[in-house]
Amino acid sequence: MVSSIRFLISVLCFASFSSVCIAQDLSKYRDFQFGMTLDSVAKQIQMKTTEAKTTHERPAVIQTLEWNQVGYSAPGAKTTSVRSIRFDFYNGELWKMVVTYNPAETNGLTANDIMEAISEAYGTATTPGDSVSVSNSSTYEDQEKVLARWDDAQYSYNLYRSSYGNTFGLVAFSKMLDLMARNASLEADRLDKLEAPARELARQKKQADEARAAQEAARSINKPKFHP
Repeated sequence: MVSSIRFLISVLCFASFSSVCIAQDLSKYRDFQFGMTLDSVAKQIQMKTTEAKTTHERPAVIQTLEWNQVGYSAPGAKTTSVRSIRFDFYNGELWKMVVTYNPAETNGLTANDIMEAISEAYGTATTPGDSVSVSNSSTYEDQEKVLARWDDAQYSYNLYRSSYGNTFGLVAFSKMLDLMARNASLEADRLDKLEAPARELARQKKQADEARAAQEAARSINKPKFHP
């Protein structure tokens, strides 16, 4: 009898542990898995890969694809609470998502209400009190205070309220890809500054060459027919 009770307790503990593990699977947000390709995400949200904006091309390709509820098909079920999602890609792999919730759907909700809803999927939250970068620019980082965080060794989810309005958002990213993307962006900015003088000289030369070519073309047309 005692053995049976112990076995039952073990089964219940294992089931409870398993459900927690499932609930705390941070490798994806809704149907979007970190590491997904740009093509896969674009197909899922019914957008074109050509709509992605390229921020940097070297030393790594950094791209952004932004889905907005107005004008595009919804990315999966239960999307009325989501107004927009910005997908960031590092060399074609999804590494960051910035989710903006629909103010009309969160009107009247407190930060704790949002935390409880997210905790159902990702487990218990912490309240670190630090900030998270919302923008995808290394030169201008739009920092927002973190209201709650769900993370593990590989992924991080950060709830914030926009300082520009009463709008809630969620920043989720792969820690490994985030570090690689940040380093690549910093190096790209360094190279841009280093190459800026040469690019400016090339631009000026091209502009002068085009102006000279235009003058020569006009001269070849107007000279034969000019009569004083």
